[in-house]
Amino acid sequence: MRCVYEYFKENPHGFEHCAARLAGIMDPNVNIEMVTRPSVDGGRDAIGKYRIGPIADQISLDFALEAKCYGPDNGVGVKELSRLISRLRHREFGILVTASFVSHQAYQELRSDRHPVVVISAADIAGILVKVGLGTPEALKQWLIAQFPPPRGNADAFTFR
Repeated sequence: MRCVYEYFKENPHGFEHCAARLAGIMDPNVNIEMVTRPSVDGGRDAIGKYRIGPIADQISLDFALEAKCYGPDNGVGVKELSRLISRLRHREFGILVTASFVSHQAYQELRSDRHPVVVISAADIAGILVKVGLGTPEALKQWLIAQFPPPRGNADAFTFR
């Protein structure tokens, strides 16, 4: 996950695109309709629909995705989760994708209040990447550069440990 964080730490909007892609890789029923613009986005980094039910009679549930490109020592707290929850519309759920973790207090409040938010943390992302064959720094670097070209095309500016 350090590789992902290092790649996007200077371009958090790029991480929003990556987070949306990772949600779709994690579950093929996730359909991202749009990654929003970097600012004045209504507190949503992406919006989409989740398909559920038999193919002949599927329904779609709306969701809002929030992406947080935080470092490994900086967890998502109550404030960030509250912001996502407050932006959810009627009959909509949220997906939080973070390159780090959710603080213990924030996660406890999220679950005890039964908010409809799916959390995809750094550990989950690492599992997703390994499952699709991107478990080495070199494979991950090639994928990141191909899928999310760095600003100004400067792929050599990113170091991977």
